Amino acid sequence: MPKQKTHSGAAKRFKKTASGGYKHKQSHLRHILTKKSSKRKRQLGDLAMIKSCDNRSINRMLPFV
Repeated sequence: MPKQKTHSGAAKRFKKTASGGYKHKQSHLRHILTKKSSKRKRQLGDLAMIKSCDNRSINRMLPFV
């Protein structure tokens, strides 16, 4: 049986929480920021939770995290 490897792209994008869920950084915060309000940019800076239905596929990509 082959070795399990961590998906390097997923490892950079997702963070595991203490309760077993995952968080990810939100998009739309890289460029074209002048037309976005300060409130919108501030709220995009927060980490967002992954939906529970996607946890299984992320668990498969991150077996050792």
